[in-house]
Amino acid sequence: MSDPNAFANPQLRELVPYEPGKPIEDVARELGLEADEIIKLASNENPLGPSPKAVQAMVAAVPGVNIYPDGGGWKLRNAIAKRFDLGMENVVLGNGSNEIIELVGHSFLKPGDEVVVAEHAFVVYKLMATLFGANTVEVADPGFAHDLDAMADAITSRTREIFIANPNNPTGTLVGSDEIERFMDRVPEEVIVIFDEAYHEFLQNPPDTLKYVREGRNVVVMRTFSKIQGLAGLRIGYGLAPAPLAAILQKARQPFNANAIAQAGALAALGDEAHQTRTREITDEGRNYLQGAFGEMGLEFVPSFANFVLVKVGDGDAVFEAMLRTGVIVRAMRGYQLPEWIRISVGTMQQNRRCIEVLKEVLARLLVSTKH
Repeated sequence: MSDPNAFANPQLRELVPYEPGKPIEDVARELGLEADEIIKLASNENPLGPSPKAVQAMVAAVPGVNIYPDGGGWKLRNAIAKRFDLGMENVVLGNGSNEIIELVGHSFLKPGDEVVVAEHAFVVYKLMATLFGANTVEVADPGFAHDLDAMADAITSRTREIFIANPNNPTGTLVGSDEIERFMDRVPEEVIVIFDEAYHEFLQNPPDTLKYVREGRNVVVMRTFSKIQGLAGLRIGYGLAPAPLAAILQKARQPFNANAIAQAGALAALGDEAHQTRTREITDEGRNYLQGAFGEMGLEFVPSFANFVLVKVGDGDAVFEAMLRTGVIVRAMRGYQLPEWIRISVGTMQQNRRCIEVLKEVLARLLVSTKH
Protein backbone atom coordinates (compact mmCIF):
# COMPACT_ATOMS: atom_id res chain seq x y z
CA MET A 1 0.00 0.00 0.00
CA SER A 2 1.40 3.40 -0.96
CA ASP A 3 1.98 5.97 1.75
CA PRO A 4 -0.86 8.56 1.66
CA ASN A 5 1.57 11.15 3.07
CA ALA A 6 3.24 11.12 -0.33
CA PHE A 7 0.21 12.68 -2.00
CA ALA A 8 -1.50 14.44 0.94
CA ASN A 9 -1.66 18.22 0.86
CA PRO A 10 1.88 19.29 1.81
CA GLN A 11 0.79 21.63 4.62
CA LEU A 12 -0.71 18.64 6.47
CA ARG A 13 2.50 16.61 6.64
CA GLU A 14 4.02 18.51 9.54
CA LEU A 15 0.74 19.61 11.13
CA VAL A 16 0.28 18.40 14.72
CA PRO A 17 -3.41 17.94 15.57
CA TYR A 18 -4.90 19.92 18.45
CA GLU A 19 -4.70 17.98 21.71
CA PRO A 20 -7.62 18.74 24.05
CA GLY A 21 -7.68 18.34 27.82
CA LYS A 22 -7.64 14.70 28.90
CA PRO A 23 -11.18 13.30 29.31
CA ILE A 24 -12.29 11.95 32.69
CA GLU A 25 -13.28 8.62 31.10
CA ASP A 26 -9.77 8.10 29.69
CA VAL A 27 -8.13 8.79 33.04
CA ALA A 28 -10.51 6.45 34.85
CA ARG A 29 -9.86 3.66 32.35
CA GLU A 30 -6.09 4.11 32.17
CA LEU A 31 -5.44 4.51 35.91
CA GLY A 32 -8.16 2.31 37.32
CA LEU A 33 -9.87 5.18 39.13
CA GLU A 34 -13.57 5.76 39.64
CA ALA A 35 -14.87 8.49 37.34
CA ASP A 36 -16.67 10.26 40.16
CA GLU A 37 -13.37 10.53 42.08
CA ILE A 38 -11.73 12.49 39.26
CA ILE A 39 -11.91 16.25 38.85
CA LYS A 40 -11.15 17.89 35.54
CA LEU A 41 -9.68 21.40 35.74
CA ALA A 42 -8.08 21.32 32.32
CA SER A 43 -10.46 22.73 29.71
CA ASN A 44 -12.00 25.88 31.21
CA GLU A 45 -15.42 24.26 31.50
CA ASN A 46 -18.28 25.42 33.71
CA PRO A 47 -18.15 23.41 36.98
CA LEU A 48 -21.84 24.18 37.63
CA GLY A 49 -22.82 22.32 34.49
CA PRO A 50 -25.36 23.64 31.99
CA SER A 51 -28.29 25.88 32.79
CA PRO A 52 -31.26 23.84 34.07
CA LYS A 53 -33.37 25.74 31.54
CA ALA A 54 -31.04 24.56 28.78
CA VAL A 55 -31.31 20.95 29.95
CA GLN A 56 -35.10 21.20 29.92
CA ALA A 57 -35.08 22.67 26.41
CA MET A 58 -32.72 19.98 25.12
CA VAL A 59 -34.82 17.16 26.56
CA ALA A 60 -37.90 18.69 24.92
CA ALA A 61 -36.06 18.80 21.57
CA VAL A 62 -34.97 15.15 21.60
CA PRO A 63 -38.17 13.62 20.13
CA GLY A 64 -37.72 15.78 17.04
CA VAL A 65 -34.23 14.65 16.09
CA ASN A 66 -35.57 12.63 13.16
CA ILE A 67 -36.09 16.02 11.47
CA TYR A 68 -33.16 18.08 10.17
CA PRO A 69 -32.43 21.16 12.28
CA ASP A 70 -33.21 24.67 11.11
CA GLY A 71 -30.26 25.18 8.78
CA GLY A 72 -30.53 28.93 9.08
CA GLY A 73 -30.79 28.89 12.89
CA TRP A 74 -33.61 31.44 12.74
CA LYS A 75 -34.67 31.46 16.42
CA LEU A 76 -31.16 31.36 17.87
CA ARG A 77 -29.68 33.89 15.45
CA ASN A 78 -32.55 36.30 16.11
CA ALA A 79 -32.15 35.92 19.86
CA ILE A 80 -28.40 36.57 19.64
CA ALA A 81 -28.97 39.56 17.37
CA LYS A 82 -31.54 41.01 19.75
CA ARG A 83 -29.19 40.53 22.71
CA PHE A 84 -26.51 42.65 21.03
CA ASP A 85 -28.74 45.10 19.15
CA LEU A 86 -27.70 43.71 15.78
CA GLY A 87 -29.59 42.14 12.87
CA MET A 88 -29.92 38.43 12.19
CA GLU A 89 -27.80 39.04 9.09
CA ASN A 90 -24.88 39.86 11.42
CA VAL A 91 -24.92 36.44 13.13
CA VAL A 92 -23.18 33.28 11.89
CA LEU A 93 -23.60 30.07 13.89
CA GLY A 94 -20.71 27.66 14.26
CA ASN A 95 -20.01 24.15 15.47
CA GLY A 96 -18.30 25.82 18.40
CA SER A 97 -16.63 29.18 17.84
CA ASN A 98 -13.70 27.12 16.53
CA GLU A 99 -15.67 26.61 13.32
CA ILE A 100 -15.88 30.38 12.87
CA ILE A 101 -12.06 30.40 12.74
CA GLU A 102 -12.27 27.79 9.99
CA LEU A 103 -14.98 29.68 8.09
CA VAL A 104 -12.84 32.83 8.06
CA GLY A 105 -9.96 30.76 6.74
CA HIS A 106 -12.07 29.19 3.99
CA SER A 107 -13.32 32.63 3.03
CA PHE A 108 -10.14 34.68 3.01
CA LEU A 109 -6.94 32.61 3.19
CA LYS A 110 -4.88 31.21 0.36
CA PRO A 111 -1.34 29.74 0.29
CA GLY A 112 1.31 32.36 1.01
CA ASP A 113 -0.99 34.68 2.96
CA GLU A 114 -0.07 35.73 6.50
CA VAL A 115 -1.98 35.50 9.76
CA VAL A 116 -0.78 37.61 12.69
CA VAL A 117 -1.18 36.23 16.23
CA ALA A 118 0.33 36.76 19.68
CA GLU A 119 3.11 34.36 20.61
CA HIS A 120 1.15 32.64 23.38
CA ALA A 121 -2.34 32.82 21.90
CA PHE A 122 -4.78 29.95 21.27
CA VAL A 123 -2.90 27.36 19.21
CA VAL A 124 -5.84 26.68 16.87
CA TYR A 125 -5.23 29.97 15.03
CA LYS A 126 -1.90 28.65 13.79
CA LEU A 127 -3.33 25.20 13.06
CA MET A 128 -6.05 26.69 10.87
CA ALA A 129 -3.63 29.02 9.08
CA THR A 130 -1.40 26.05 8.30
CA LEU A 131 -4.38 24.07 7.07
CA PHE A 132 -5.01 26.71 4.41
CA GLY A 133 -1.34 27.05 3.46
CA ALA A 134 -0.95 30.45 5.14
CA ASN A 135 2.03 31.51 7.23
CA THR A 136 1.62 32.45 10.89
CA VAL A 137 3.46 35.52 12.16
CA GLU A 138 3.84 35.19 15.93
CA VAL A 139 4.39 38.49 17.73
CA ALA A 140 6.09 38.56 21.14
CA ASP A 141 3.73 39.21 24.05
CA PRO A 142 5.67 40.71 26.99
CA GLY A 143 3.98 39.79 30.24
CA PHE A 144 1.91 37.27 28.26
CA ALA A 145 -0.38 40.06 27.05
CA HIS A 146 -1.05 40.95 23.40
CA ASP A 147 1.24 43.77 22.24
CA LEU A 148 -1.19 45.37 19.80
CA ASP A 149 1.27 48.05 18.70
CA ALA A 150 3.77 45.35 17.73
CA MET A 151 1.02 43.34 16.03
CA ALA A 152 0.11 46.40 13.97
CA ASP A 153 3.79 46.81 13.08
CA ALA A 154 3.77 43.19 11.81
CA ILE A 155 1.13 43.88 9.15
CA THR A 156 2.41 43.50 5.59
CA SER A 157 0.86 43.39 2.14
CA ARG A 158 0.37 39.63 2.69
CA THR A 159 -1.51 39.95 5.97
CA ARG A 160 -5.10 38.74 5.67
CA GLU A 161 -6.15 37.95 9.24
CA ILE A 162 -5.23 39.11 12.74
CA PHE A 163 -6.45 37.22 15.80
CA ILE A 164 -6.91 38.93 19.16
CA ALA A 165 -8.04 36.64 21.98
CA ASN A 166 -9.45 38.81 24.74
CA PRO A 167 -9.15 37.53 27.44
CA ASN A 168 -6.41 35.39 25.98
CA ASN A 169 -6.21 31.63 26.31
CA PRO A 170 -4.00 30.24 27.88
CA THR A 171 -2.66 33.34 29.67
CA GLY A 172 -5.90 34.98 30.89
CA THR A 173 -4.61 38.47 30.05
CA LEU A 174 -6.76 41.32 28.73
CA VAL A 175 -6.15 44.28 26.42
CA GLY A 176 -8.22 47.39 27.04
CA SER A 177 -10.37 49.65 24.89
CA ASP A 178 -7.71 52.32 24.33
CA GLU A 179 -5.17 49.79 23.06
CA ILE A 180 -7.77 48.24 20.76
CA GLU A 181 -8.85 51.63 19.41
CA ARG A 182 -5.25 52.62 18.67
CA PHE A 183 -4.68 49.28 16.97
CA MET A 184 -7.83 49.44 14.85
CA ASP A 185 -6.83 52.90 13.60
CA ARG A 186 -3.76 51.26 12.01
CA VAL A 187 -5.38 48.21 10.42
CA PRO A 188 -5.89 48.39 6.62
CA GLU A 189 -9.42 47.81 5.35
CA GLU A 190 -8.51 44.60 3.53
CA VAL A 191 -7.29 42.87 6.72
CA ILE A 192 -9.83 40.86 8.74
CA VAL A 193 -9.55 41.33 12.51
CA ILE A 194 -10.99 38.46 14.56
CA PHE A 195 -11.72 39.16 18.21
CA ASP A 196 -11.97 35.83 20.04
CA GLU A 197 -14.10 36.59 23.09
CA ALA A 198 -14.87 33.13 24.47
CA TYR A 199 -14.52 34.48 28.02
CA HIS A 200 -16.28 37.80 27.39
CA GLU A 201 -19.09 37.16 29.89
CA PHE A 202 -16.65 36.79 32.79
CA LEU A 203 -15.52 40.43 32.47
CA GLN A 204 -16.83 43.27 34.61
CA ASN A 205 -16.29 46.02 32.01
CA PRO A 206 -15.45 44.38 28.67
CA PRO A 207 -14.12 46.42 25.74
CA ASP A 208 -16.80 47.22 23.17
CA THR A 209 -15.63 45.47 20.01
CA LEU A 210 -19.15 45.23 18.58
CA LYS A 211 -18.95 48.91 17.70
CA TYR A 212 -16.61 47.93 14.86
CA VAL A 213 -19.25 45.52 13.58
CA ARG A 214 -21.84 48.31 13.67
CA GLU A 215 -19.40 50.62 11.87
CA GLY A 216 -19.05 48.07 9.06
CA ARG A 217 -15.37 47.36 9.68
CA ASN A 218 -13.93 44.04 8.48
CA VAL A 219 -14.20 42.52 11.94
CA VAL A 220 -15.50 39.21 13.28
CA VAL A 221 -16.32 38.97 16.99
CA MET A 222 -16.42 35.34 18.14
CA ARG A 223 -18.41 34.19 21.16
CA THR A 224 -19.31 30.74 22.48
CA PHE A 225 -21.83 28.85 24.59
CA SER A 226 -19.07 26.51 25.84
CA LYS A 227 -17.88 28.57 28.78
CA ILE A 228 -20.22 30.59 30.98
CA GLN A 229 -23.32 28.80 29.63
CA GLY A 230 -21.72 25.40 30.25
CA LEU A 231 -22.60 23.84 26.89
CA ALA A 232 -19.13 22.76 25.72
CA GLY A 233 -20.34 19.28 24.78
CA LEU A 234 -22.89 20.67 22.33
CA ARG A 235 -20.28 22.50 20.20
CA ILE A 236 -22.20 25.70 19.57
CA GLY A 237 -20.76 29.18 19.08
CA TYR A 238 -21.21 32.17 16.82
CA GLY A 239 -19.56 35.02 14.99
CA LEU A 240 -20.81 38.60 14.81
CA ALA A 241 -19.80 40.55 11.71
CA PRO A 242 -21.02 43.25 9.32
CA ALA A 243 -23.66 41.81 6.97
CA PRO A 244 -21.46 41.67 3.81
CA LEU A 245 -18.70 39.83 5.67
CA ALA A 246 -21.14 37.53 7.46
CA ALA A 247 -22.75 36.64 4.12
CA ILE A 248 -19.38 35.39 2.86
CA LEU A 249 -18.88 33.25 5.97
CA GLN A 250 -22.35 31.77 5.47
CA LYS A 251 -21.27 30.56 2.02
CA ALA A 252 -18.38 28.62 3.59
CA ARG A 253 -20.56 27.03 6.26
CA GLN A 254 -21.64 23.39 6.10
CA PRO A 255 -25.42 22.85 5.91
CA PHE A 256 -26.93 22.06 9.34
CA ASN A 257 -23.64 22.80 11.15
CA ALA A 258 -25.57 23.68 14.33
CA ASN A 259 -27.63 20.67 15.39
CA ALA A 260 -31.18 20.87 16.75
CA ILE A 261 -30.27 19.92 20.35
CA ALA A 262 -27.49 22.52 20.39
CA GLN A 263 -29.74 25.25 19.06
CA ALA A 264 -32.45 24.47 21.62
CA GLY A 265 -30.00 24.40 24.52
CA ALA A 266 -28.19 27.54 23.45
CA LEU A 267 -31.42 29.48 23.01
CA ALA A 268 -32.56 28.63 26.54
CA ALA A 269 -29.10 29.22 28.05
CA LEU A 270 -28.83 32.64 26.43
CA GLY A 271 -31.76 33.86 28.50
CA ASP A 272 -30.77 32.29 31.81
CA GLU A 273 -29.14 35.29 33.47
CA ALA A 274 -29.28 33.70 36.93
CA HIS A 275 -27.09 30.77 35.85
CA GLN A 276 -24.56 33.10 34.24
CA THR A 277 -24.46 35.32 37.32
CA ARG A 278 -23.88 32.35 39.62
CA THR A 279 -21.13 31.10 37.31
CA ARG A 280 -19.42 34.50 37.43
CA GLU A 281 -19.62 34.52 41.23
CA ILE A 282 -18.04 31.11 41.72
CA THR A 283 -15.44 31.92 39.07
CA ASP A 284 -14.41 35.15 40.81
CA GLU A 285 -14.29 33.39 44.18
CA GLY A 286 -12.36 30.42 42.84
CA ARG A 287 -9.90 32.45 40.79
CA ASN A 288 -9.12 34.65 43.80
CA TYR A 289 -8.60 31.55 45.92
CA LEU A 290 -6.26 29.90 43.41
CA GLN A 291 -4.22 33.05 42.85
CA GLY A 292 -3.98 33.64 46.60
CA ALA A 293 -2.80 30.08 47.13
CA PHE A 294 -0.19 30.39 44.39
CA GLY A 295 1.09 33.56 46.01
CA GLU A 296 1.35 31.87 49.41
CA MET A 297 3.22 28.98 47.79
CA GLY A 298 5.67 31.37 46.16
CA LEU A 299 4.63 30.33 42.65
CA GLU A 300 4.70 32.78 39.77
CA PHE A 301 1.33 33.10 38.05
CA VAL A 302 -0.31 35.35 35.46
CA PRO A 303 -3.20 37.36 36.97
CA SER A 304 -6.25 36.22 35.03
CA PHE A 305 -9.46 37.80 33.76
CA ALA A 306 -10.91 34.43 32.69
CA ASN A 307 -11.96 31.17 34.39
CA PHE A 308 -8.45 29.71 34.57
CA VAL A 309 -4.99 30.65 35.83
CA LEU A 310 -1.58 30.01 34.26
CA VAL A 311 0.97 29.09 36.95
CA LYS A 312 4.68 28.28 36.82
CA VAL A 313 5.50 24.99 38.55
CA GLY A 314 8.96 24.01 37.25
CA ASP A 315 8.46 20.86 35.18
CA GLY A 316 4.93 21.25 33.83
CA ASP A 317 4.79 17.78 32.29
CA ALA A 318 5.93 16.09 35.51
CA VAL A 319 3.46 18.03 37.63
CA PHE A 320 0.65 17.27 35.18
CA GLU A 321 1.43 13.52 35.23
CA ALA A 322 1.76 13.37 39.02
CA MET A 323 -1.50 15.24 39.58
CA LEU A 324 -3.22 13.07 36.99
CA ARG A 325 -2.39 9.95 38.99
CA THR A 326 -4.28 11.37 41.95
CA GLY A 327 -7.35 12.02 39.79
CA VAL A 328 -6.82 15.77 39.28
CA ILE A 329 -6.61 16.73 35.61
CA VAL A 330 -4.91 20.04 34.77
CA ARG A 331 -3.34 21.19 31.52
CA ALA A 332 0.37 21.00 30.70
CA MET A 333 1.56 23.90 28.54
CA ARG A 334 4.44 22.46 26.52
CA GLY A 335 2.29 22.77 23.40
CA TYR A 336 2.35 26.54 23.94
CA GLN A 337 6.14 26.58 24.38
CA LEU A 338 5.63 26.98 28.13
CA PRO A 339 7.09 23.71 29.50
CA GLU A 340 7.45 25.10 33.04
CA TRP A 341 3.80 26.08 33.34
CA ILE A 342 0.41 24.47 33.81
CA ARG A 343 -3.05 25.96 33.33
CA ILE A 344 -5.67 25.28 35.98
CA SER A 345 -9.35 25.91 35.35
CA VAL A 346 -11.52 27.31 38.13
CA GLY A 347 -13.78 24.64 39.61
CA THR A 348 -16.11 24.54 42.57
CA MET A 349 -14.48 25.58 45.83
CA GLN A 350 -14.29 21.94 46.88
CA GLN A 351 -12.48 21.10 43.63
CA ASN A 352 -10.19 24.14 43.93
CA ARG A 353 -9.14 23.18 47.47
CA ARG A 354 -8.43 19.60 46.46
CA CYS A 355 -6.41 20.83 43.49
CA ILE A 356 -4.22 23.03 45.69
CA GLU A 357 -3.72 20.23 48.24
CA VAL A 358 -2.62 17.85 45.48
CA LEU A 359 -0.40 20.50 43.86
CA LYS A 360 1.38 21.12 47.18
CA GLU A 361 1.93 17.39 47.69
CA VAL A 362 3.21 16.89 44.16
CA LEU A 363 5.60 19.84 44.26
CA ALA A 364 6.99 18.71 47.62
CA ARG A 365 7.46 15.16 46.32
CA LEU A 366 9.15 16.35 43.12
CA LEU A 367 11.42 18.65 45.10
CA VAL A 368 12.56 15.73 47.25
CA SER A 369 13.17 13.51 44.22
CA THR A 370 15.33 16.15 42.53
CA LYS A 371 17.56 16.32 45.60
CA HIS A 372 18.35 12.59 45.49
